[in-house]
Amino acid sequence: MPLPRRLARFNRVVTNRIALPVAGWLPGFAIVLHRGRRSGRLYRTPVSCFRYGPGYRFALTYGRESDWVRNVVAAGHVDIATRGRLVTLTEPVVGEDRGATWAHVPMRWILTKIGASGFLQCRISE
Repeated sequence: MPLPRRLARFNRVVTNRIALPVAGWLPGFAIVLHRGRRSGRLYRTPVSCFRYGPGYRFALTYGRESDWVRNVVAAGHVDIATRGRLVTLTEPVVGEDRGATWAHVPMRWILTKIGASGFLQCRISE
């Protein structure tokens, strides 16, 4: 069971505003720039992000029903700011790995402890 939606709402209002200025620069984090499915509004969401294979993999700590995940999957592409660079990603695929074997050891431990087995895999656009 991923983290509760109540915590996600709190983070959206409080924590994300604090994290946005630094999330695009810190290792293991990125800012996802996504458009609302209905509103078309541009959103910026800080997320846990790791290079994996030919792209990036995102930890779905609040589950696959998070708005940003649904927006990215619906659009079929997304831009992220990570380590000071803007990267365009395509082919979003939601998957599951109960052991989070793809993540670095500290993050793997956290993800397994909170029961967040979902991930979003995207390929770097060429």
